[in-house]
Amino acid sequence: MDYFLHSPAWASFQRALGRTVHEQSGPGWQFLAIEETNPAGKLLYVPYGPVALSLAAFDAALAALTALARSCGAVFVRIEPVSAGFAAEDSDAVLRSRGLRPAPANQQPELSWIVDLDRDFKDVLSDMKPVNRNLYRNIHKKGVTFRSSQDPAEISVLLKFLHMTAARNGFKPQSDEYLSQVARSLMPAGAATLFVAELEGEPIAAALAYDSADTRTYAHAALDDTHRKLSAGIPLLVTLMADAKEKGLRHVDLWGVAPADQPDHKWAGFTAFKKSFGGREVAYPGTWDLPAQKLRYGGYKLARKAAQAAKKLVGTLRARLGR
Repeated sequence: MDYFLHSPAWASFQRALGRTVHEQSGPGWQFLAIEETNPAGKLLYVPYGPVALSLAAFDAALAALTALARSCGAVFVRIEPVSAGFAAEDSDAVLRSRGLRPAPANQQPELSWIVDLDRDFKDVLSDMKPVNRNLYRNIHKKGVTFRSSQDPAEISVLLKFLHMTAARNGFKPQSDEYLSQVARSLMPAGAATLFVAELEGEPIAAALAYDSADTRTYAHAALDDTHRKLSAGIPLLVTLMADAKEKGLRHVDLWGVAPADQPDHKWAGFTAFKKSFGGREVAYPGTWDLPAQKLRYGGYKLARKAAQAAKKLVGTLRARLGR
């Protein structure tokens, strides 16, 4: 699979946000590294990378990242080696033996849900729950139609529905400015597409997808509360998949899902929705740190542990005083 997070289009978007982006490649490897800052100082973040075809190529990519970090004054490199020449089950041993350490938290989901399109689309449909297939085939009878757009101005349709969903569910979506810049950077380049469901010409749901060379990623979606009973988000997603198939893409990445053994996970509801479209789970090694300045990185880790211990102590004291 090819991931949009290390595509040239994503690099252009990051630069449009004012960030410094480094792109390097060599025999069997490549990476996109974004300069960021945190309490440790400057760091390089490599989303879903580096990409490598073998362990030797992965080692070459790590050497290049270490040299880059030192040249630009980064304390460490934060990587997510989803495709780096080794199996996910071997990642802990492979990464620790190369001096990497688990990051405090995963930047991107550690588990994702993939629907494969490299087959007849009727077989894709047959893997879905019957209600999903039926809605896709029959919702037009209720006057609902679907269209796609690569006009950045239409991102306002999605933003409106995201505000509704955030108010209803109490979560904080990405900022309007961030998603508007996504639209301005990626939609004209064909790297992002907005899908809209309409009832009698009025939008009732929208979804934004990112495309790489072989994969479409379902990134942001929301709907109008007024028409929730129509469940337009389901056939909208199937339409997004059918369009990806027509464009010759091989996979649809429905993004993060909760572990099967955590029914109370905050993503449990989203996970059940995504799994209703058929597909398979993919596990990634997670987010890891490669220290370039070991003393400063060690100080950063100690400071984090101290802060977490202090926070835990304050919570305990508050709980006791509240009894």
